[in-house]
Amino acid sequence: MLKEEDKIFKNLYNSFGWEIDKSLERSDWSNTKEIISKGRDWIINEIKTSELRGRGGAGFSTGLKWSFAPKEVGSRPHYLVINADESEPGTCKDRDIIRFEPQKLIEGCLIAGYAVNAHTCYIYIRGEYFNEGNRLQEAIDQAYKKKFLGKNACGSGWDFDIHIHYGAGAYICGEETALLESIEGNKGQPRLKPPFPALVGLYGCPTIVNNVETIAVVPTILRKGGKWFASLGKPKNTGTKIFCISGNVNSPCNVEEEMGIPLKELIEKQLRRCNIMCNQSNVSSNEFSILRKDQLKRLWSTTLTGHESFRCSIFCAKLVNT
Repeated sequence: MLKEEDKIFKNLYNSFGWEIDKSLERSDWSNTKEIISKGRDWIINEIKTSELRGRGGAGFSTGLKWSFAPKEVGSRPHYLVINADESEPGTCKDRDIIRFEPQKLIEGCLIAGYAVNAHTCYIYIRGEYFNEGNRLQEAIDQAYKKKFLGKNACGSGWDFDIHIHYGAGAYICGEETALLESIEGNKGQPRLKPPFPALVGLYGCPTIVNNVETIAVVPTILRKGGKWFASLGKPKNTGTKIFCISGNVNSPCNVEEEMGIPLKELIEKQLRRCNIMCNQSNVSSNEFSILRKDQLKRLWSTTLTGHESFRCSIFCAKLVNT
């Protein structure tokens, strides 16, 4: 199991409070100015070294995506957009980051915004997350009061503002270009690619779109080092991940674990050895199938690697002894 000192989200269950003063006690916003002072190239290279991949589903290299943004700002401003349109069935990891660890997301936005030359960030949150959106806005307001956002954000010399944009419940707006269309006030429909958002995105300007969890882990990676993050998990599938466990289990929860953890270990240790059955880890389908003991035994050996693990919300029901 993941060691306690390697966990990024220390307040995933709101044991210590979500407010900014409590977050500061957990080392959020620690040395942020120094991190930014090391420059864009250092930040992007460190994220590349960590092998962090997008936690929204596609699993694309985060550092590589950032490097696609133009190095110089021309006549068009750059934008950073955070995809919080969490609509996959059974998936609620971003919701708990927003509720209980919002400063990690906000600090990550500042660092990522600086790295891609963006002075403005839009967080696109699903409309059903009304209470979560209010919590996030309150956290943003707290960051402004601490001078962590706004003009000369965190004393870095970089001006940075964050705005929240609510969606209207359309599942398709989880796709990045449909999301951009929605922010612009258009019907949420995917755009043809190319051009890609890194060159022609929001309002026709260079735009980097990242998932909530992807951005929230960035500050910790830069503090501890890319090699530390890369040492966790599996080759080409590194780091930690929040797994969503729900259904007919004793303790529905979100769990931060290493990428590549065997399904058996995740379920037995985190759910106190419940008698359960699971469908495949890829949650593109809501269908359930009852598993015999021999099928379950084979499933236990499955390791959560590859692209399917990025959306690993595990649907559970009681095991039928047949």
